[in-house]
Amino acid sequence: MKWTASKLKALKGETKISMVTAYDALTAALIDDAGIPAILVGDSLGMTVLGYETTLPVSMNEMVHHTAAVSRGTQNALVIADMPFMSYQPSVEMALENAGRFLKEAHADAVKIEGGAIRAELIESLVANGIPVLGHIGLTPQSIKEMGGYRVQGKTSEQARQLMDDAMAIEQAGAFALVLECVPAELGEMISKALTIPTIGIGAGGGCDGQVLVFTDLLGISGKPVPKFVKHYAHLHGQIIEALNGYKSEVESGTFPADENTY
Repeated sequence: MKWTASKLKALKGETKISMVTAYDALTAALIDDAGIPAILVGDSLGMTVLGYETTLPVSMNEMVHHTAAVSRGTQNALVIADMPFMSYQPSVEMALENAGRFLKEAHADAVKIEGGAIRAELIESLVANGIPVLGHIGLTPQSIKEMGGYRVQGKTSEQARQLMDDAMAIEQAGAFALVLECVPAELGEMISKALTIPTIGIGAGGGCDGQVLVFTDLLGISGKPVPKFVKHYAHLHGQIIEALNGYKSEVESGTFPADENTY
């Protein structure tokens, strides 16, 4: 069954939604085989696979390239492309053109946009033109310069009210779901209960309608420190290093390739 934005939206109140990031066809196929309903091609690829320090340098061409690869590796999951920094902020017209590229060139099923009520008009325009939108509020990495760092959002009453207003505006604009990143669990649950669209939490507590994690984080591949909200479901970094060391050792000793590896 091919997942669509409307099918994912219908899971609200029925089943918790799992979402995982992917940046290439192999990873996407693994996630798809596991039955995960949604794959996010996050601009986090800037840090996880491209070596940037933040998401800010990631370009449209890079995102289209990786989204196309994910689409080629996916049969059933909903593929959501993260619109990178300054690909939608300057104007609605630019946003429509760039979002259209994700659907036309990269065969994505939807796009994700950061920001609250300020993005309502943009979301309305995208949806009106047949482009499903996943919203994103709380900690929004593309605004990291303005926020002053990766910090929990919505800790004060004023901030919490603003995030609730933002969530309502995004729903009313037509988004099919909303990512809540790094907000107190109580606020995440309050927003989730107030909305009729699903919330996808990342560091927003178990009261959300679903969760999203970065592929390399949940599998423990990087070997680097991770945020508090990450859980390692495997510890592959050590196993990969062990395998590579074994290969190196056998090449140096001449035991690889053996007879069974030789024509």
